[in-house]
Amino acid sequence: MRIVLTTVLNASVTIDNKVVGQIDRGYCLLVGFTHTDTKEIVDKMIDKMLGLRVFCDEKGLTNLSIYDVKGEILSVSQFTLYADVTGGRRPSFTNAMKPDQAKELYAYFNEQIKAKYGAVQTGEFGADMKVSSVNDGPFTVILDSKEIVK
Repeated sequence: MRIVLTTVLNASVTIDNKVVGQIDRGYCLLVGFTHTDTKEIVDKMIDKMLGLRVFCDEKGLTNLSIYDVKGEILSVSQFTLYADVTGGRRPSFTNAMKPDQAKELYAYFNEQIKAKYGAVQTGEFGADMKVSSVNDGPFTVILDSKEIVK
């Protein structure tokens, strides 16, 4: 599982010219899954993501978590996080989880964020989405389960 996490002042996702998810200060998450991902991995990744101290305190130090700033979360499915560009010029997506399985895990991911943190805004799995954000910092980190889940 991979998550590209960006702290944002605001973010939104639009489908067919209609805003389907929108947040103010918080996280904009791009979320992708590979074949070996499980609910247990998702749970560990959520705990890591929610516990990160990536927001600045009054001294300008990154000491605050999403809990501390009462931030919002926008979650967007993104199978292209598992693109393999080692051969040729066209990315291969064989490392991405099959859509039916990924859709189920993505739904679980968002349900667990709601259970552990509160509301989460989302895009629509498999849709042609337009994602807009005003990055804060910018501060962007990549969370990869092969590095985090041991």
